[in-house]
Amino acid sequence: MPELNWQKSSFSGGPESSCLYIAPAPDGTLRLRESDEPHVILATAPDGLAALLRHVKSDPVAR
Repeated sequence: MPELNWQKSSFSGGPESSCLYIAPAPDGTLRLRESDEPHVILATAPDGLAALLRHVKSDPVAR
């Protein structure tokens, strides 16, 4: 797989300095990783991630 262009989330960098990174993959999926475990990479479709973010933003209990 070609090297991914990781970008740090603008919401990262809290007191524990845990950071979330996201990168588009050549196959159209998005890859996610956390700074604490950079070798663990999740893959998701853009629509799936967008649905999750909408849900979290709309439901105070999910936060």
